[in-house]
Amino acid sequence: MPPLMPSLAVVVAPVLAAIAPSSEPPPAVSAADTVWMLVATALVLLMTPALGFFYGGMVRAKNALNTLMMSFAALGVVGLVWVALGYSLAFAPGSAIVGGLDFALLRGVGLEAKGTIPHLLFMAYQGTFAIITAALISGAVVERMRFVPFVAFMALWTLAVYAPLAHWVWGGGWLGALGVLDYAGGTVVHVNAGVAAAVAATVVGGRRAYGRQALLPHNVPFVVLGAALLYVGWFGFNAGSALGASPAAALAFVNTLLAPMGALVVWLAIDLARTGRVTAVGLATGLVVGLVAITPAAGFVGPMAAIVLGACAAVPSYFAILLRPRTRLDDSLDVLSAHGVGGITGALLTGVLARAAWGGTDGLLAGHPRQLLLQLVGVAAAALYSGVATLAVLKLVALALPLRASAREEGSGMDLAEHGEEAYGDGDGTILVLPEHVPAPGTAAALAPRAAMEGAA
Repeated sequence: MPPLMPSLAVVVAPVLAAIAPSSEPPPAVSAADTVWMLVATALVLLMTPALGFFYGGMVRAKNALNTLMMSFAALGVVGLVWVALGYSLAFAPGSAIVGGLDFALLRGVGLEAKGTIPHLLFMAYQGTFAIITAALISGAVVERMRFVPFVAFMALWTLAVYAPLAHWVWGGGWLGALGVLDYAGGTVVHVNAGVAAAVAATVVGGRRAYGRQALLPHNVPFVVLGAALLYVGWFGFNAGSALGASPAAALAFVNTLLAPMGALVVWLAIDLARTGRVTAVGLATGLVVGLVAITPAAGFVGPMAAIVLGACAAVPSYFAILLRPRTRLDDSLDVLSAHGVGGITGALLTGVLARAAWGGTDGLLAGHPRQLLLQLVGVAAAALYSGVATLAVLKLVALALPLRASAREEGSGMDLAEHGEEAYGDGDGTILVLPEHVPAPGTAAALAPRAAMEGAA
């Protein structure tokens, strides 16, 4: 009997192991990844009010609040549209063109794992991208587009333009299947917003003072503050697109740190060579262009390539900004030049500089020229669709609401005309003006409230 015991143990042991309570398997949701993505989501959300300050400092004082509010309004309007339907159209199972309705009103979106983070968190993170993309367009139409029509435009545009493009690249659509590389939004966010901004500026028309007088920034420190906050938020934008606390996130983080440095230094050098001086607005813009350009490449190129990419991207955007005032396009804050041209440059250079060793696919310099061609297809498809669909959305909104303020409202300033408030007040503070009492610019009535406050003081 004793000699049989070892063989019996060999037979019984696996059975006992199978029926015994097993230790819990590792959770599908990673705590570390979840913590990082919570931080990244908050950082990207910060970018929208940062954009408001960046844009708000560039306009004239009488339009500062209106410009800020166009960005702040996106936080609520675009956010709710994303929850209701946008997320589903972008990321639910569907066709190669658009997602289905499986996730409408967050149906089926809970705490289950989406990769290694809760599905609900993934939805929220992607929603912050939709919010800032719509807000970016405001920079092309500030100082003359009415507030309510712009809010309506953002809501419809998110569903008709942003969500389908996000699906094409990230949600299982045809551009992603084709092999187009877009790590964090070069085509989906920046090319899309840049082209949409140019279309919106064309449809709304230029400011009445455009080409006749200098339209200067009223608060350069706001511009620099906004750019600095955008820089901080962009770490969530790019490194967060790794969707976890991973080596890929570290690469995207470092590339996001370095590329704007290259762009800023080149911008500084061009400014010095051209004018002998360097402007604060110029450096802030150069920094943002570097951030835009590295966005599609953040997880696909090495750190030194990121510096080269940022430096190269500064050149076309700089000269596009110089060229634009010589045209009839009143893209007020150069959204097309900074985001559109910067996004196109970054997307194409991704096809040149990408390396499989860093993630993604080898590009042109690694002996894979086809990737550059794919990037060109992605840029062209995004630009064409964004342009046509944006035009359609604007025409639809214009059927119900006048897009443009009157000459009198534009002259008195969009702050008073649209909101009844001033960004800067004297004496007892800002004034509240009812719509029917908006004074014509330069009249005694326009000067009376301020004079009264000065007298009271």
